[in-house]
Amino acid sequence: MGAAGCSRQMVSPLSPPPYKAEVGAAYDRTWTALVRALARENLPLRAIARDSGVIASDDVITPIGLYADCGRIGDERIEGEALVAFTLFVEPGSDVTRLQINAKMRSHAARRGPKGKLRPTPVYQCASTGRFEANLLDAVRELAKE
Repeated sequence: MGAAGCSRQMVSPLSPPPYKAEVGAAYDRTWTALVRALARENLPLRAIARDSGVIASDDVITPIGLYADCGRIGDERIEGEALVAFTLFVEPGSDVTRLQINAKMRSHAARRGPKGKLRPTPVYQCASTGRFEANLLDAVRELAKE
């Protein structure tokens, strides 16, 4: 029981709601711009279905802090690598196209703070920083104007 009192508490990041946005272009133009933007990001895709408006990515390894926030233990941030995957939903509207991006993230190899060896366990659930989503939507809006 004495050892349990010395351990530091794990603080998980709060998961944001799905990222939602609108693009001021027709569905076909937005879809083409989205596919081009994903190709520029070199994001590996698991599934792409234009008729249902769904695009799903494979897991991608990124540094923790870039797209994923995995929280902290005590005062030390969890650092290392995270596995991230995105599912995009595209829905036509009257004058705009609605997009929703869901993110799934977890640590792949992590350590507490900047020192120490990366370890695959334990696995920490992570939350999106919102950078990928915001950058992707900026690129889609620019490409849809062309």
